[in-house]
Parts: sequence; structure tokens; C-alpha cells
Amino acid sequence: MKRGLVIGVLAASVLWRVSTSSGQPTDEELIRLARDASNEAIRNHDAEAVASFFTEDYSLVASTNLQITGKDANRESFAEHFEERPDVVYVRTPRELGFYHPWGMAYEIGTWEGGWSEGERRVEIRGTYLAKWQKVGDRWLIQAEVFVPTHCEGTDYCDAKP
Repeated sequence: MKRGLVIGVLAASVLWRVSTSSGQPTDEELIRLARDASNEAIRNHDAEAVASFFTEDYSLVASTNLQITGKDANRESFAEHFEERPDVVYVRTPRELGFYHPWGMAYEIGTWEGGWSEGERRVEIRGTYLAKWQKVGDRWLIQAEVFVPTHCEGTDYCDAKP
């Protein structure tokens, strides 16, 4: 039930934003809207909604160098992550987008930040990311993401070199 409600709210939010702009949304607007909605899915701990923004062959390189390939494997990883860290939040903020329209490809460079509790203390981590987007039909989906940490503080999690 929660998943359906979240996906419905996300879809309504995207439609409202698009309908209030003049004419058809640009590809940049579509990617920024998708990024906002994926951030919301993470905030709501909805692994199914998070994965709805991935291509089937989505590939992740996490800040810890963990590598996971495939939409299903990444959905399961998010679900486990949400269960293990009930207050975890990640936010990705695009800084630059670029396109190669003939092939339906785009890149996104931005900053990310995350945080979660470990006992009485809180881990705060942030860095830079690169995402590769692929246009599938009329939707932009994420094909790959690489996250590089630039700052971590709060617990010994930050001291353990991956």
C-alpha cells in the first residue's frame, strides 16, 4: 500500500510541475524532475520507487567501492539498506547536465549527501557523483551512478577504509 501511494504522489508531483511550465518539458527538466522524485523515494524508504528510475542493467559504484549491477539487485540492496538504517537519507543535487540527443544519452554531475544514526551518534557523509541517463521511450532512466566521498564524520564508519 505504501509503495503505491508514494508512486502516485510522485507521479502527481511530476505531472503538476510539468503542467505548470510552458509547453512540453525539456529533457533537462525531465531529468531534474526524475532526480527530485528519486530523492523523495529514498526519503520515503521505498525501494520499489527508487528502482523505478533505473534501467534493467543499472550499475552502481557506491562511495565504499561496493559495485552492484542490475535493477533487481540494486532494489534489494536499497531495501536491505533501509531496513538496517531506519533513518538513512540520501539527497543527490544536480549541478550540471549534458546531452547527446542522437543516442538518447545524458550525464549528470552533482553533489550528494547522506546521513544515518549509529547508536547515539550520526554519520554525515557527502561527495560528488556522476550519473549516466538513457532515454527509454519518453522517460529518462539512470543507467549508471558513481559516488565519490569528499567528507565523512560522526563515527568510526568514516575511519574504516573500504
